[in-house]
Amino acid sequence: MTAPPRRTHRTLPNPPRLATCAAALAMLAVLAACGDTAKLQVSEGTGPNPRLPEPTRGLLPTVQVAEAVGWADGQQPQAATGLQVQAFARGLDHPRWLYTLPNGDVLVAESNSPADAKEPSGPRAWAMALFMTRAGAKVPSADRITLLRDTDRDGRADMQVPFLTGLHSPFGMALVNGQLYIANTDAVVRVPYRDGDTHASAAPTTVVSLPALPINHHWTKNLLAHPDGNRLYVSIGSNSNVADNGMDVEAGRAAIDEVLLSTGQRKPFATGLRNPNGMAWVPGSQPVLWTVVNERDELGSDLVPDYLTSVQPGAFYGWPYSYYGAHVDARVQPQQPDLVASAVTPDYALGPHTASLGLQWLTPGPLHTLVGNGMVIGQHGSWNRKPPSGYRVVFVPFTAGKPSGPPVTLLDGFLSADGKQARGRPVGVTQDALGALLVADDVGNTVWRVQVAAGAPATPR
Repeated sequence: MTAPPRRTHRTLPNPPRLATCAAALAMLAVLAACGDTAKLQVSEGTGPNPRLPEPTRGLLPTVQVAEAVGWADGQQPQAATGLQVQAFARGLDHPRWLYTLPNGDVLVAESNSPADAKEPSGPRAWAMALFMTRAGAKVPSADRITLLRDTDRDGRADMQVPFLTGLHSPFGMALVNGQLYIANTDAVVRVPYRDGDTHASAAPTTVVSLPALPINHHWTKNLLAHPDGNRLYVSIGSNSNVADNGMDVEAGRAAIDEVLLSTGQRKPFATGLRNPNGMAWVPGSQPVLWTVVNERDELGSDLVPDYLTSVQPGAFYGWPYSYYGAHVDARVQPQQPDLVASAVTPDYALGPHTASLGLQWLTPGPLHTLVGNGMVIGQHGSWNRKPPSGYRVVFVPFTAGKPSGPPVTLLDGFLSADGKQARGRPVGVTQDALGALLVADDVGNTVWRVQVAAGAPATPR
């Protein structure tokens, strides 16, 4: 394995002259004071038939960023009634994604946006970069996968060791036929894996390249293996909000691709997905691929809802020309009316700007027994809504393979009551060997474990 890179504090790109810096700071102050306030509840933008009001656009976007402060001693998230939460592992470095191995070990991708990505320039871009720094999104990437092992099954990892270092903004992971596949920001790579390994036994080899630099707006790339063991699915986000830099730099992006492991061939599986992240299979006679997608910004606090949807092979989901089916985004010119007419409407809205990222189909265990069939979703939290949305972990119940009710909050308390401080921000979710829920918190630098509390089960709030 390669040695971990020397860590340095990351600075904003292309340091400006003092006048430009002053302009950026002034822009930041203006942004913080401007923008619309939501007129709808998050619940009205949630479910199979969300309310979609008229867009609200101004000279500057709505901005309300919670300052990343972390957890004080004695603080932790709040679990729903009937559940309890504890730290599974602390002291991590921006943990983003989780993967549970067959023996119960848990891999954590400690990662952030790549330092070599080209950043936008100008006062507005500077102001937004400062806001993202405030939100905890500009720390250097550890570029590492860490292995967590709970040897005594007490719900706390007693082994925490680097499994593989020197990666390039890693995110998704999948184990297939003795090979651990990892989605770097620019390529899918693999290393051999044998049951019980605590360190990768070889350097990564490249399976297939992915769209990335020089601009790399949505840098995260997730992986999901097909149950047949022959294919991988790769989620690739767009390179801008709404094709801001033209469609040429969006080639091969805003999509979920299918990779044939026998050849490394990559081809589009579904397109028009602005920023798909979590992916999961809903079991059945023919497993169905589902994903959560972060929709576009700067149309007001009440638009556009992120969503959970089944992924139909060959389908187009609207981005950038339309949202939530055929609702045209007039900012995108020229339009493509024939393509918009074909846009698939998502199955289930998750509320505007919730930044829904993590996705896990609940498998059998005590938690599944308590809440039933459905999807767990990690919502990282908004920047483009007043008041904030997201910053919680929710459960969406399913019946007969489809969402069948309102979301239930399983874990919250990540955001202060006034919405100004983020103690944590949930991202990836998975289950451990005992069926408990694990949640990566990239501001709290913790993996949280949620299990059914002792005593009689109760319905979560």
